[in-house]
Amino acid sequence: MMRKIVVNELNQIPLAKQRIEIVERKGLGHPDYICDSIMNEISVALSKEYLKKFGQIVHHNIDKGLLVAGETHGRFGGGEITKPMLLVFGDRATFEVGKERIDVDRVAVETAKNWFRKKLRFVDPEKHVKYQVEIKPGSAELTDIFSRKGEFLGANDTSAAVGYAPLTPTETLVLETERYLNSPDFKRKFPESGEDIKVMALRRNDHLELTIAMAFVDRFVKSESDYFAKKKSVLEATKAFVDSRPSIKVDLNFNTLDVEGRGLSGIYTTVTGTSAEEADSGEVGRGNRANGIISLNRPSSSEAAAGKNPVSHVGKIYNLLSFRIANRIVAEVSGVDEAYVWLLSKIGVPIDQPAIASTQLVLPATTRLEDVSSKVEDILDDELSRLNEFCSDLAEGKIPVC
Repeated sequence: MMRKIVVNELNQIPLAKQRIEIVERKGLGHPDYICDSIMNEISVALSKEYLKKFGQIVHHNIDKGLLVAGETHGRFGGGEITKPMLLVFGDRATFEVGKERIDVDRVAVETAKNWFRKKLRFVDPEKHVKYQVEIKPGSAELTDIFSRKGEFLGANDTSAAVGYAPLTPTETLVLETERYLNSPDFKRKFPESGEDIKVMALRRNDHLELTIAMAFVDRFVKSESDYFAKKKSVLEATKAFVDSRPSIKVDLNFNTLDVEGRGLSGIYTTVTGTSAEEADSGEVGRGNRANGIISLNRPSSSEAAAGKNPVSHVGKIYNLLSFRIANRIVAEVSGVDEAYVWLLSKIGVPIDQPAIASTQLVLPATTRLEDVSSKVEDILDDELSRLNEFCSDLAEGKIPVC
């Protein structure tokens, strides 16, 4: 069957050359990132259990989740959690096939606890978090998709996704800065730096303003003056990292809500390194897009990729695949400045047969659309024909979703 592939030219200035650019990344300990990452880990864990017990991945979508902030009593030298966070797991999963049964609740809670242990140094998953599992069996019609024959499963939703490439220098810097600040090496040098980090960039022409919020861990802060001394050291290390990147001039702002002379009320400290302990709740779908950033100048899908099943839900598959295809286009097709890839599914139709696979190319004046369109079509067709390999990688958690 011929796939519905369309290649168009997009007459616009590449984003890196536009006057204004705004980019955000929510880091490892941000409540929204926590929700996205944990719910996706549960999908990966369930996929492994389903393959082990049933020989195939069956219906599940763990893409509804809420992290309710707790309460703390912070103090210099180390505060305490007075009310734990509450992690609510939602949506649908398969609990049994024939006589074989999966303990979905156990898988969800154990996966979440393991995530906290591995990712957040000062969150005790037994003491600091409570768990509420609201995962229920799926509808008969959606569940039946997984028993229908064919090389590819039918899409379990009518949904659209869009991906783009390449990242601009600003987008790359935002992504790399958060990863640096949450790297093991940085945490060894600055244990007071918490994992809840948000990086926001505003570029005006060739001037970039970077605003960073970082939760400090109060057990490493002896006093208000000690906080500002440690903040200065962290800021200097961050500035050295940013300045080492071959980019444009950067002005760095750091924890801008701080006010000296107000004690704990005027500084950003936490007990555990995440604002979810008291200040901010989190929710699936409010975090980073599928390529790890929130770029306000780019088109984006309304679907959250995190937690959806990796073999039939295009909200995950197409979201991540569109970025993969766009990256491959700019890497393999010379004469393309930017590529935008749009994929639309139709519920029940095999996932390798999108209702439309459309690519918009930003081309320099020296490149004609007819010179590159056939190569782009071939890449789209090739990626869709090998979709099962891509879905397997998603099921194994090899492709990050946030």
